[in-house]
Order: sequence, then C-alpha cells, then structure tokens
Amino acid sequence: MNAREKLAAWSWMSAGNWYRTAECMKKNLHPDIHVRVPYLTLLDDAYPARLRELRWPPWVLYYRGDPALLQRHAVSIIGSRNASQYGMAMVQHIVGTIGRDTVYVSGLAKGIDSEVHRSAIGSGAYTIGVIGSGLDTVYPQSSADLYRVMGNDHLILSEYPPYVGVRKQHFPWRNRIIAALGDQLIVVQAALKSGTMHTVNEAIALSRDIYCVPYPFGSVEGKGCSLLISQGAQILYDDEQLILLANSAAHTLS
Repeated sequence: MNAREKLAAWSWMSAGNWYRTAECMKKNLHPDIHVRVPYLTLLDDAYPARLRELRWPPWVLYYRGDPALLQRHAVSIIGSRNASQYGMAMVQHIVGTIGRDTVYVSGLAKGIDSEVHRSAIGSGAYTIGVIGSGLDTVYPQSSADLYRVMGNDHLILSEYPPYVGVRKQHFPWRNRIIAALGDQLIVVQAALKSGTMHTVNEAIALSRDIYCVPYPFGSVEGKGCSLLISQGAQILYDDEQLILLANSAAHTLS
C-alpha cells in the first residue's frame, strides 16, 4: 500500500474527520482497507492548488464527475437557503453574464446554492458542488436531479467517505472548501448570522476578492450583504464587473 492509498484508508477509517485522519497519520497505522471509489489526496499532483492554501486542506477529496474542472477558473457563488425571488433572479443574471467559460462553485444546498448549479447547467457552463456528507447521501432530496446530472457531467466533491451521512457540524467545515475553490467569491443573499457569513470569513482569510449583491435599506434577507459591503467587500453594481470576471476566465483558458 503506497502513501496515497494509506491516506485514503485513514480518511475512510476516520469518517473523513480531519483531526482523526491526522492522528492516524501521526501513528502511521497500517490499515487493511482499500478504498475503491474515486478520490484525490493531498499527495496527488492533480490535487487543486487553491485548496493547498487552506490552513486545514482536506486530506482526501472523494468525487463523482470530472476532476479536471478543479484546474479551471472558478467563481464561488453562495447565499441563503431561504432564497428570495430577487436573490434567485440575481443568480440567473450573474451566471448568464459571466458566461460559460467559468466554473461555478456552490454547496448543493436548497435555495441560492441549487440555483447556482441549475443556472450554470442551463447556460451550458460547468459547476462544482461541495457537500457536507458522503456522496451516497442526497441532501436535500429536492436536489436529487442535480446530484444525478452533476455526478455524471460536472463534479461533486466531499471530504467525507460515501457512507457518511448528514451531520450538522460538517457544513461549516465544508464551507472552507467552497471559499478556497473559487478565484472570487460572490455573495448573493445573506442574513447576519448564517453559514454564508462563515464562508465569507474563510474567503477573507484566503485573500479572495469578495463581491456582494446590494439590497434596499432595512432588507432582512440582505443584511449580511449590507454589512459586508460596509466592511469593505465590493458592491456588485454593474455588469462590467461580471464581464471582467468572464475575461479572467477567458485569459485562464488561453
């Protein structure tokens, strides 16, 4: 068993827990598990460079779909599960304006996340979903069609082995991966206290450019966006900003 196979086995034994996997590595345990599903490890050349910037980069990424998407220009787009009509419309506009050369990263949750993936697929672009459970768990069930399409033609990632179910504590932890995979982060809708804000904090730590959709004064669903703008995030006010992001993608592809 080589080093990458050991790392995958330790991750499997540890249910994807970062610290328990590190402890297995420290003890240099000799596992008798052979992981038979597709995965990337931190030891692989194909492991995405953007994730290496994290303080706690995932030891192992289990995936379904096309891992080559991890090497392309990407924008992470996030927002509330309780999406407003305005938020959903802004996702469609943002993806439609940036265009097909960019890969769109989000969290496959209901609301804004799901709309990011659907808009990307509908526009002919590629999309990456980062989930907080194993790949055998579809959550929420309303996204079953997305799991099916993305697992075949796009990419779904998890640092948890396929057998791991939904755990509340996994979702804030997976947010660091969403923040890292995008060259930029766009916040479409955010309450003051939410997982969206946690992802923003991760992006700030990584020195990512952060753009926020503006909301009217006093708008409850957009207070997080307003707060972030007041703290220095860029307000998304013009299509020219989105075109610049599209040009970044074109430059990367060239």
